[in-house]
Amino acid sequence: MSYFEELAFQYIDGEWRSGTGSWDIVDFNPYNGEKLASITVAGVAEIDQAYRAAERAQPAWGATNPYSRRLVFERALRIIDDREATLTAAITAECGGTALKAAFELHLVREFLREAIHLALRAEGRILPSPDDTKENRLYRVPVGVVGVISPFNFPFLLSVKSVAPALALGNTVVLKPHQNTPICGGGLVAKVFEEAGLPAGVLNVVVTDIAEIGDALIEHPVPKVISFTGSDKVGRHVATVAAGHFKRTILELGGNSALIVLEDADLDYAVDAAVFSRFIHQGQVCMAANRVLVDRSVEQEFTEKFVAKVRSLKVGDPGDPATHIGPLIHAGQAEAIGALVEQAVADGATALVRGGAEGTLVSPSVLTGLKADAAILGQEIFGPVALIIPFDGEEEAIRLANATPYGLSGAVHTGDIERGVRVAKRIDSGMIHVNDGTVHDEPIVPFGGEKASGVGRLNGDAMVDAFTTTKWISIQHGRTRFPF
Repeated sequence: MSYFEELAFQYIDGEWRSGTGSWDIVDFNPYNGEKLASITVAGVAEIDQAYRAAERAQPAWGATNPYSRRLVFERALRIIDDREATLTAAITAECGGTALKAAFELHLVREFLREAIHLALRAEGRILPSPDDTKENRLYRVPVGVVGVISPFNFPFLLSVKSVAPALALGNTVVLKPHQNTPICGGGLVAKVFEEAGLPAGVLNVVVTDIAEIGDALIEHPVPKVISFTGSDKVGRHVATVAAGHFKRTILELGGNSALIVLEDADLDYAVDAAVFSRFIHQGQVCMAANRVLVDRSVEQEFTEKFVAKVRSLKVGDPGDPATHIGPLIHAGQAEAIGALVEQAVADGATALVRGGAEGTLVSPSVLTGLKADAAILGQEIFGPVALIIPFDGEEEAIRLANATPYGLSGAVHTGDIERGVRVAKRIDSGMIHVNDGTVHDEPIVPFGGEKASGVGRLNGDAMVDAFTTTKWISIQHGRTRFPF
């Protein structure tokens, strides 16, 4: 039995079990089409069982001394260090991740587990004064209870751990639903690591399923108090609507259409390096990716020539080859969609400086310029290896173009004047923006999240305390209150 087949089950109340749904999710290697595993989906009954297990386990886990809770994350770190080769192979096989992508993902998983160790001790209370001299007001930070986590396919191990670990560290229990295209890296591996790290049964549960089987049962269920969702803005809107109808809090980390701005005084060679990485890391399947590269017209020609030359040097192929820069997209449908997007843009008048072809799920890079202001491709998230180069005349136009999108997740500004870059960055409507760097960044103590259609709420650092705890006011009357009747 392969490593994938060993984990191809639901994980509920500390047991690995088969689902009772009406169909199977077949897990394929996106590069070569190899079948990795087949998982019978969880039905509504398993969703209820997972949430009820989490509900039963939460009081004891929440009452566990946070110093003891920290030990689980310390052991999880050691397990990841010991199994790095196995985890890397899993990310490559199931996600199509290159060696660079796998290393980047595992590095961040470690960083978020280290942060969870500290986070366990950060649910700090307060004592507030009262107008009544004999009264004391205490504010406690307490776990919300049970958290539902829905993770995406692009960085599944990381983006599951990113919500699961802090929720657990703060005394909550969790039900995790990974994306159906990455059920092992996003679900089974997470459960296995925490199981071996000594997490008690029921504290973390993993259900592999799909809305076609369970409808909105994962969101509507009465047990979870918070839903943490990472994915598209379309699905995020639905999650938010359903959750609000049931008085549940949501943390939504959604899509992006980030702009990387190159001002006329930028170091062009460095800006090219940052732009190519920001656009093509993990085949462009990154919410923070630089969809649009905005370049001052005075340096457009030089920048574009260098950018195109670097893009042409990228190696497309087997993600298992350490020399590969661009591996497969997650499935054939995504590859077809990217091809159609490029074809439509060219038909609408864009010029293809590089025109990438497709072989199955492998899609070579495309670089487009000469786009009309109303080109459809400019306003959407491109989850594939397609770069758009857009010239601008002056700083004001750069800001206007950067903000001309319904999204507001990340961005970057390149300039020889740091404070100028900061001034421009402040005027970009995004949750995150980086001066003289790439657009793809995530650090465990810095608030992460977007504006507009890119999401609601923040993760990381102290924002995790806000996301996964609630405030409880306990007042103490040391004297006697005089009641009016």
